[in-house]
Amino acid sequence: MNKPTVHDIAKEAGVSLATVDRVLNARPGVHVKTIAKVQATVKRIGYVRDTYAANLARRRQYRFAFVLPDGPSQFAKTLKAELKEAYSSPIADRMLLNVVGVPQHDPHGIVHSLQSLEAGQLDGVALMVPETPQVRDAVVRLKSEGTAIVALVSDLPNSGRQHFIGISSLAAGRTAAQLMGRFMKEKGEILVATNSMRSRDSLERRLGFDEVMLADFPNIKVLPSVESYDDPGRMEKVVGEVVASRPRLAGIYSMGSGNTAMLNALRQSGRLGEMVVIAHELTPTTRSALLGDEISAVITQNVGHLVRSALRVLRNLSDNLPIFEAQERMRIEILLKDNLP
Repeated sequence: MNKPTVHDIAKEAGVSLATVDRVLNARPGVHVKTIAKVQATVKRIGYVRDTYAANLARRRQYRFAFVLPDGPSQFAKTLKAELKEAYSSPIADRMLLNVVGVPQHDPHGIVHSLQSLEAGQLDGVALMVPETPQVRDAVVRLKSEGTAIVALVSDLPNSGRQHFIGISSLAAGRTAAQLMGRFMKEKGEILVATNSMRSRDSLERRLGFDEVMLADFPNIKVLPSVESYDDPGRMEKVVGEVVASRPRLAGIYSMGSGNTAMLNALRQSGRLGEMVVIAHELTPTTRSALLGDEISAVITQNVGHLVRSALRVLRNLSDNLPIFEAQERMRIEILLKDNLP
């Protein structure tokens, strides 16, 4: 049986094709009773609109911006590389993408970049930025212009964003704790290192980590977090000092980037082989460290899936279509030396 078409709607409702087109696209100039008749006919005959074909017919182009952190983050570079690859694939058909770099730990600099976006010329924006009052205000402005907003990697739940694409940071922290506790197998101390505890993903990872360590591994002491603020020299210095002053230190949980400096400090201390090291995201540094038995495990997510999901979700939001949650759900992946892709 053939699918119902717009011609079937026009015939059944006793109206012209032009009237059907106006109703389906919510354009003015149609009487209320006629709108109701067309909509009732659509429902009765089971017409399902092919948005892709409709957009193709009118040669619509989607205009999306990805706001991503500048700086030394290898993960951000991996994300940008995957975005470039996706842009050359069929999934980005009729999409115009703009990548906007922002200073990760400068709220005012981030807002300045967001304010420079021509919201009226954009269909959607994907944001990988920390949630601050200034960012929330900027998101409200973008949404008021009709721009779809999704949070990428690190959630912005209080900003009014329409969708989050990434893994649960709370669950990722809990996963890290289970791995750390099981690998250590004895009493000791754990150092937690990150870029900044002002970022939501670090806060949630630390919360999940602490919950599991307290409940399941009470004999292991978790030390206060140390922050590098994207300064490799600071990370290397602080980690080196902690390792030198804590003979019972047996594990390091790295919640963000800065793994190169952290590993350098451990190598210089001569204690790298004694440590259980858990890190996040597969990058050239963490891959090499896994292969060299310097990192015990890496908690990650499929970055290609992350980018493709962002493009699909932004397109559906732009077309007022539902999002297929099962397809877009990101899974936490645990990588060991033996299962590296």
